[in-house]
Amino acid sequence: MSIFTAYAITFGWAIVGSIGMGLGIIIALKLFDLSTPKVDEWQEIKQGNIAMSIVLAAVIISVGIVIAGAIHP
Repeated sequence: MSIFTAYAITFGWAIVGSIGMGLGIIIALKLFDLSTPKVDEWQEIKQGNIAMSIVLAAVIISVGIVIAGAIHP
């Protein structure tokens, strides 16, 4: 396998990973928002609620770990 083929494969996986991560985070945050109907997460973060920021960061990181495990060749 030539070096250019290896670069093309790596670039392809990077594109697939980026698209998968973006869509996964959007879906996960939307589902999290739907599962907490009485709480406006984004308003809480704007008001400086650190706990809500940590929870949303945990959701994003967990989705990233799952997608990274699924996409890794």
